[in-house]
Amino acid sequence: MRSFGTEGRVRPEQHYIVPRTEEITDFINRVKNGKYIVLFAPRQTGKTTFFRLALEVLVAEDPTYFPIQLDFQTMRNAAPVTFYQQLYYQINRQIKSVFQKRGEVPSETLTQFLENTALTDHFSMEAFFENLKSFLDNDFRNQKLASTKVVLLIDEFDGIPQTVVSDFLYSLRQIYLSDEMHCPHSVGIVGVKSIAQLDYDRSVSPFNIQDEFRLPNFTLEQVHELLSQYTDEVGQTFVWEVVASVHKQTAGQPVLVNRLAQILTRELDIPKTEPITSDHFLKAHKQLLRERNTNIQHLTTNIRRDRRFESRLIAIMSYEEGIDFNLDDDIISELATYGVITEDPDGMCQIANPIYLYRIMRTFKPTVNGLEQEYFHEDNIDGFQGYLTAAGQIDMERLLDNFRDFIARAGFKILQVPDTPQESVGCHLLLTYLDLFARSVGGVLSFETETGRGRMDLLITHEIEKYIVETKIWRGDSRYQAGKKQLAAYLKLEGAVQGYYVVFDHRRNPEPTVETEALDDVTLRSYVIPVMQEQPSSE
Repeated sequence: MRSFGTEGRVRPEQHYIVPRTEEITDFINRVKNGKYIVLFAPRQTGKTTFFRLALEVLVAEDPTYFPIQLDFQTMRNAAPVTFYQQLYYQINRQIKSVFQKRGEVPSETLTQFLENTALTDHFSMEAFFENLKSFLDNDFRNQKLASTKVVLLIDEFDGIPQTVVSDFLYSLRQIYLSDEMHCPHSVGIVGVKSIAQLDYDRSVSPFNIQDEFRLPNFTLEQVHELLSQYTDEVGQTFVWEVVASVHKQTAGQPVLVNRLAQILTRELDIPKTEPITSDHFLKAHKQLLRERNTNIQHLTTNIRRDRRFESRLIAIMSYEEGIDFNLDDDIISELATYGVITEDPDGMCQIANPIYLYRIMRTFKPTVNGLEQEYFHEDNIDGFQGYLTAAGQIDMERLLDNFRDFIARAGFKILQVPDTPQESVGCHLLLTYLDLFARSVGGVLSFETETGRGRMDLLITHEIEKYIVETKIWRGDSRYQAGKKQLAAYLKLEGAVQGYYVVFDHRRNPEPTVETEALDDVTLRSYVIPVMQEQPSSE
């Protein structure tokens, strides 16, 4: 039986796979046209799996294509002579592998050519490929096949040594621009950092022939198709709400989709005779939000690389005007390279998916803020349990009233919360407060959507019930009122009848506000909470 894969390469005989038929057709057409294709995307987005599958489809359709798959991952610190030695070793091994898969044996002349050849630099590499085509063509003619077309796929390209990258790319460019029948016929370059981000002589672009290829995240339909493969094989179904939730929380990020499916089908011990329901999804989602896995470790490691990342991410989450998705900005470019942010339909930055948003907030908020002892008034003896009704529902009004009172009780002490930017301290404290509450009562705190444009929708799920809290920073009364309408529209879209709106006011003379009102057939409880600007003078 196959499974959902999250570790390393995904293989069709072992794992459920999204076919990506349209994307594969696009890729194959580019190869046939002799394009030199580049795909640079964050790790664990399915790049390698896609390209290998596409090559397999291409060769199955037309055996005159000869794929040579290389990997530069271990070459980063190699001296030039060592790099070319390893390059030749990989090429030689791949040629033998292709013949073996085809059940064929290389001719004696090709074998002798490979044995008597050495790669020492980019010049010898150009000559090697030119001669390789001649020998392969002879072998193919003996099999009554047309002229062969070598397709070179280079994985982990950004592992190429800085000392050789420029000459290596110039040589590929020279082959591409040659008037002769060039070999390789087509090249695929796969990596995380783009060629523009690698160190080479930037005075002249060594690779202005590239044809950029974009591999998008899974669509909702593709997530459904992936999960349906499991259903067809095992018989266990997913209710539609689970399929939609998997896509919504991951935004179709391939590893996150597969990890949620992995938890649901393998780790929760759900009887195979029962459908996988929203209740099961909540358990899987809760596990993924808090576990450590390779994808999440990549995320947290990358956002800690530069202290400037935190302030830029906070700005993306808090500025209603939005932050331009400007790839000429080094910080924006790096965050996009690592897959932390994406471009929204209006050309602005947004956090890639709600799961990443939750982990980003957990990464930057202090585990202990020093104010936990002030969460409750001294008369509160029940702690967070006191905010559950007799029917087991959350009394959100009292819970948020207490948070408002907590901020007032803490006063200037909130400015002393460690490692927290002042402009985001209110949001950080609310996240910490609600997260601790949710875990105390057996619920889950998460985010509802990719976040940008100053909008952050918190979702507490408890006993199947959902409670939506939107947070913003005060930007004037007109935007405060507009925010209510946005939340009301969102609540109706989600089928909710009540929501909560918390706005943090950083002005020197804020006006605290609490109001409950009906708006567009939903009920809103709105708070404007003053945030202390400075410690009062001791004089």
